[in-house]
Amino acid sequence: MPLLAVALGLSLLGGFGGLAVASSLLVLPVGMRSRLVPWLVSYAVGALLGVALIELLPQALAGLSPRRVFATLLVGILTFFVLEKFALWRHCHTDECEVHGSSGPLVLIGDAAHNFMDGAVIGAAVFTSIPVAISTAVAVLAHEIPHEVGDFAILLHSGYSRQRALMYNALAEAAGLLGAGLAFVFLDSVPRVAPYFLAFATASFLYVAMSDLIPDLHRGTFDDNPIRQVVLVGAGIGTVLLL
Repeated sequence: MPLLAVALGLSLLGGFGGLAVASSLLVLPVGMRSRLVPWLVSYAVGALLGVALIELLPQALAGLSPRRVFATLLVGILTFFVLEKFALWRHCHTDECEVHGSSGPLVLIGDAAHNFMDGAVIGAAVFTSIPVAISTAVAVLAHEIPHEVGDFAILLHSGYSRQRALMYNALAEAAGLLGAGLAFVFLDSVPRVAPYFLAFATASFLYVAMSDLIPDLHRGTFDDNPIRQVVLVGAGIGTVLLL
């Protein structure tokens, strides 16, 4: 039970922590927010890649053969590709976003699905080790901040009030708690599945970083200063190494 409480607590930190910071950014002047959010995107790339390749993937390889790990990783990447085709995975990370148009409900469905997966990753990481779980929660938090800013912008554009947008985003974040609890309980019952789940979780972090974020960094959608991008990506990786 204490480990389950840790899983839920870290999921709360990763999901609702990101939501809280994103909500506070919305009260800042547009000019300041437009500078801060792109920097957070670059940092999130480093954190996601660092956790995926330095923490989660080695843990999966410790329990399975490389062939099975990378086969699961491939299945995960293809799964998220299909989900993106149905507009259930791709997310916005700036105030300007055309991915979901003005469909508020679709954003919330995709947000809940993504948060459930993030929570499940944290739950699986707790089952593996607390340090890995902390690094995973930090990566989730770093990614959730710009993600929630983008989602808020879409909901406000769709006609939601700030209060309703915050309430619905909080409900979507609650899916992360559900994911963390279910993943932890399931893996506690069937521990042999844990390496497969970690490999699948690695796929989710890699897909978000390399499909959603890095292409936009190259195009300068978020930030057109390559030196600052590299420094912030390095800072995200460095955070994982320090933890």
